[in-house]
Amino acid sequence: MSESDTRRDVWGAAIEDFITAQVASGIRVTSTYTRRQHLQHFAARIERGPWEVTSDDLAVFLARQNWAQETRRSRRTTFAAFYGWAVATRRIVDDPVAGLAKLRPSEPTPRPVPDRVYLEALLRASPVEALWIDLAAEHGLRRAEIACIASWDIVETLVGHDLVVHGKGGKTRDVPLTRAMTAALLSIVDELPRGRGYLFPGDEGGHVSARWLGFRVNRLLDGHWTIHKLRHRAATRFWVSADGDPYVVADLMGWANLSMVKTYVKLPDDRKRAVLEGASRGGRSLVAANG
Repeated sequence: MSESDTRRDVWGAAIEDFITAQVASGIRVTSTYTRRQHLQHFAARIERGPWEVTSDDLAVFLARQNWAQETRRSRRTTFAAFYGWAVATRRIVDDPVAGLAKLRPSEPTPRPVPDRVYLEALLRASPVEALWIDLAAEHGLRRAEIACIASWDIVETLVGHDLVVHGKGGKTRDVPLTRAMTAALLSIVDELPRGRGYLFPGDEGGHVSARWLGFRVNRLLDGHWTIHKLRHRAATRFWVSADGDPYVVADLMGWANLSMVKTYVKLPDDRKRAVLEGASRGGRSLVAANG
């Protein structure tokens, strides 16, 4: 066996052991899937085994990637989890991630998908793809949250139906469904064997994979827009409809930190213009005259 083959086997075994430990600790499948992909990508581009990697190796790897800041931070998070586990299980003594500078979050740049792009995507979409688009754009769901919707997640309430959304970190939240979405989802449930199961079946533990779902929606969106930006659209529309109440927006979107509102919500131009006009000399004069 060649040196490269041996190194690949060592990496493969290390990644599998790490993922097993992650699952045992309660980390969701969607998160472990992402971390597996991150580590496999790194392993294929480093000529060292996992236990010989240094801080310099990680720094050089990150520096060579043409990634957005949040993507870079996500990879660092994966490396921190992997090598933190390696230290805890005594596979290594020193954590190479400790030598990496912490990455600051990027400045908030909310970019909600415009009406034209959204509506044109709906026209091009299949019936199922249209549901995925509206679950993101009108209900604020992530692609992984859409992928794993099951019949038992649709709950009837006194005023309609809610969807129990399985979010990041194993957290759940209740999102009210529009009447149109309720009817569409319940019609799918009616077609399921015994009326139970995942609404969008696939090979990812019984449901469609989040990656494939995202790919299908992204190709329907004109330009460089993505399904994630449909969540920006949802958050912005929630904010406007809630008269700027950040607590309602955060609750619907599944955020524990209110600062996420600033990251996702793009203040509408007409709202900013109204504030500016109202605060101007002319605006104050009009208010005084009308009073």
